[in-house]
Amino acid sequence: MDSRRYLEKVYGGLIGKCAGVRLGAPVEPTIWTYERIRKTYGNITGYVKDYKNFAADDDVNGPLFFIRALVDHTGPVTAANVGRAWLNYAREGIGFFWWGGYGRSTEHTAYLNLKSGIEAPESGSIAVNGTAIAEQIGGQIFIDSWGWVFPDDPDAAAHHAGLAAGVSHDGNGVYGGRFIAACISLAFGSTDVPAVVERALATIPSDSEYARVITSVRDFHRDNPDNWRDARDYLTENFGYDRYPGVCHIIPNAGVCALALYYGEGDFARTIEIATMCGWDTDCNAGNVGAILGVMVGPEGIPDRYRRPINDFHAASSISGALNCIDLPTASRELAILGLRQKGEEAPREWLPGAFSDDVVLDFSLPGSTCGIRTSSEYLAVVAPGEERARNDGVVVLLDRLVRGDTARIFYKPYYRRDDFDDERYKPTFTPLVYPGQRLRLKGVIEKMSGQRVAVAPYVRDASERRIFQDGFFFPDPDKPFTVDWTLPEVPFAIDEAGLLVMNPDSEKFLGNLILDEYTITGKRSFEVRFADEKEEFGGLSRCSLVGGAWEIEDEALHVITRDLFQLYSGPYYMKDCEIEADLIPEHGSSHLLAFRARGAEYGYFFGLHGEGRVALIRRDGEEKVLVDAPLDWTEGKLYRLGASVHTRGESCEIICSADGVECLRFTDPDPHPYGMAGVGKLDGGRTRFIRLSAKEL
Repeated sequence: MDSRRYLEKVYGGLIGKCAGVRLGAPVEPTIWTYERIRKTYGNITGYVKDYKNFAADDDVNGPLFFIRALVDHTGPVTAANVGRAWLNYAREGIGFFWWGGYGRSTEHTAYLNLKSGIEAPESGSIAVNGTAIAEQIGGQIFIDSWGWVFPDDPDAAAHHAGLAAGVSHDGNGVYGGRFIAACISLAFGSTDVPAVVERALATIPSDSEYARVITSVRDFHRDNPDNWRDARDYLTENFGYDRYPGVCHIIPNAGVCALALYYGEGDFARTIEIATMCGWDTDCNAGNVGAILGVMVGPEGIPDRYRRPINDFHAASSISGALNCIDLPTASRELAILGLRQKGEEAPREWLPGAFSDDVVLDFSLPGSTCGIRTSSEYLAVVAPGEERARNDGVVVLLDRLVRGDTARIFYKPYYRRDDFDDERYKPTFTPLVYPGQRLRLKGVIEKMSGQRVAVAPYVRDASERRIFQDGFFFPDPDKPFTVDWTLPEVPFAIDEAGLLVMNPDSEKFLGNLILDEYTITGKRSFEVRFADEKEEFGGLSRCSLVGGAWEIEDEALHVITRDLFQLYSGPYYMKDCEIEADLIPEHGSSHLLAFRARGAEYGYFFGLHGEGRVALIRRDGEEKVLVDAPLDWTEGKLYRLGASVHTRGESCEIICSADGVECLRFTDPDPHPYGMAGVGKLDGGRTRFIRLSAKEL
């Protein structure tokens, strides 16, 4: 398999995972049962619920963020590395996965174990947590990406998935992770579902309960191949929820995955539909089999009824708002890059722009990809209709009989607000991906079918006032390429749309295609957050994610009180050399700080008022280490402006810190954190009023 087809298969697997999760999510237990699903929806053949945008889901959060152990660490993967990813990317107590209580939710239990110093895999072990907690379903629902990055290598996929599953699970909980990852890995090279299942079984103990449920379903299917509902009855009688303890045990759901794989007979749609109609943990099971079949059939084998509503977008809910706006083709490229690295191979150069970067570089070359390109009107401008989705020279927008004065917006959405979603599910949080001063570059062509001409103009929209800011209209020559190169203007709050206005100025109706074959937003970023302007959304703020403490927006500031740790992050994720400022008022306690090059809750730098009469530069690697400090006679109740500038010096970085414009610390870190977000924080108890945060890339 060449690298291009590998990337396409990863993309199919990621779409398949998202489609299965979205299909199953509206009928999750405990309210929805197998019988209630059957009575209400009958034979499911498509999504049972429409969403403005499908909100974050734990089944996708896990595969997209726990795999970042490969990004954050070098050398062989360990369970401890994956455990650090748990602590780094999750906001404690909110979003990401089910925070159902210690000793009840397996993931919550494992997280608190990790936080208390119990390293993985002990954090998920039967010895620490007991068998019931260790053998719930999470061991298999978060591990799809280990199959994607170890294609055609089921033993390596199973091994690494076992390490990852062991952070929170043990026993059959780990076997499920190994089995599903092996199935995904094998799907890169086989379309024979029974053969894939049989080979994946070789990666787990043959005498385990997990192997017993898979082989039992296999044998039942062999003797009863025609009616999957008979197999569901068989599961209820022999492997039902009543036989296994806990909230959501892995064994009944493993049986559903096997049932859907066998009775789906290699058909993507029917496989995720059967997994959903079976009930029990519907989004998890449909997501896992969707990840397998999506790889097996590729993106071109996933029906349009499941692809169009996704539109290559998924909302995540990590600690970093800049990482939560998921463009599936870009995420697929990043996973494929990681996969090639595991083989010691370099990724093709054309994969690299936009990958592991804050730049927006949309790749329309993958089969049927839209990269989240949207329209303001499905009536006037339809994105990728019908057979046009199959074109690989760009994303096609049908301009459908625009009359004089009709205007449609064709855009990418780099920022989301609460009203963009129907529900909050696992509470995503967002910071803008693009900023004023960056360059929007578009290449496209107008294919005219009927009419005279259309005018186009680049534009952005402000997320708060919903105002349009645009450049002048121009008239592209039909069937000739045009280019837009535009500096994004200042907006009052944040940019939530960036694209083209398309307008018919003439009397004759216009029918034609707009084809976009290049879309990038690049350049240095700068931003300012005045906390008085923020709104409370998704358990955080509109442009910031927060962890720890208690807080309120009051008196033109963010008022924070905490007993221990508080962290707030905003802006781009991969920011390197930069200048950061924060205005704050210390009100009580000894720690009042700004943050920079923060890659999450575990890694970053802090500078500020720290200790009585002192300032300090602190490095966080799970634990805090004071790198350098100095005296400063600071007092409670006074406004301070803290500043830091970071400059790469070869392999090192120089950090210069100031208070109220006066340099007070300078330090060169020979092994620096490579990049990260800007923010504010507290590393000890007390109260602080945070007024403002700003950052500028150098």
